[in-house]
Amino acid sequence: MQRFKNILCVLEHGEVSKPALERAVELAESNQADLTVIEVLPEVPIGAHVLDGGLDPEQLKAAIKSKHEQQMAPLLAPYDERLPIDHKILFGTSFLEVIREVLRHEHDLVIKCPESPGWLDRFLAGDDMHLLRKCPCPVWFIKPHAAGSFKRILAAVDVDEFYAPQEMNTRRMLNVQILEMAASLALSESADLHIVHAWTSMTEMVDGLAFSSDIPREQQAARIDKERRHQQNLLDTMIENTKNNNHDAREALDYLKPRTHLVKGSPRKEVPALADSLGVDCLVMGTVARTGIRGFFMGNTAETILEQIDCSVLAIKPKGFVTPVALELRA
Repeated sequence: MQRFKNILCVLEHGEVSKPALERAVELAESNQADLTVIEVLPEVPIGAHVLDGGLDPEQLKAAIKSKHEQQMAPLLAPYDERLPIDHKILFGTSFLEVIREVLRHEHDLVIKCPESPGWLDRFLAGDDMHLLRKCPCPVWFIKPHAAGSFKRILAAVDVDEFYAPQEMNTRRMLNVQILEMAASLALSESADLHIVHAWTSMTEMVDGLAFSSDIPREQQAARIDKERRHQQNLLDTMIENTKNNNHDAREALDYLKPRTHLVKGSPRKEVPALADSLGVDCLVMGTVARTGIRGFFMGNTAETILEQIDCSVLAIKPKGFVTPVALELRA
């Protein structure tokens, strides 16, 4: 099972970040992981100075850093006796500095509240979108004001077969990552686990075309049912293969007894609708759509789903994903 060993928590908006910090502490405890907490501040412009104090840019930067360290201390104090927490203040563009921190210290999970405290105003905006697209490790966005343990977790997988061989292999591995992480999270939260796969009927896609007009409706219905049974088999096989290849995953999934949802229609519509109807607390999903295409980091389907959900999100990249962000060369 996925166990995180080096967690990075990003603080924003002071008190609003408490749910993310609390979740990071709990996960670090349960995984016996290292935890680092950072805050990223805008870079002090070259030539900036304080007229009255006569501070040069470096002095001003030090003063700002000291102030924010003092503000961070009360947020971390309640956890002093629970585990050691490394903490630091960074300067620069938020998503770049977060990713560079991940690269420098090999963090395997980033936890933060969204950039906009209003969540849907706009969840997919600014630095958060860049972080989702380009961070090499999973990113867990905790919904502001989220209280208590999660009750329902939804893992969104894609077991369709209509992809090129390399793409199929990438998606198979990503499905396993999604399922393992969702199961691990459900165990730690004592939550119900749901698994969804949205599929599109090829029979319905060709319905209405000239060559399909002579096919009886009964035969069309039978074909759609055959497609449904095939998709269910693909979903069941993926879950069973995950169990067979990982003893811990088998134990977790057998204990959790996840409920599967095979929904016909576009995942862009059906996954958010199911998350809403179930009252899901956290959606676990993949965010990379294509491999081998430079600059194409996140698919339209993932973005469209994220625009519609109103819950926390754990977004996962496939193994082997390489971020386009590079570490700065230091003198």
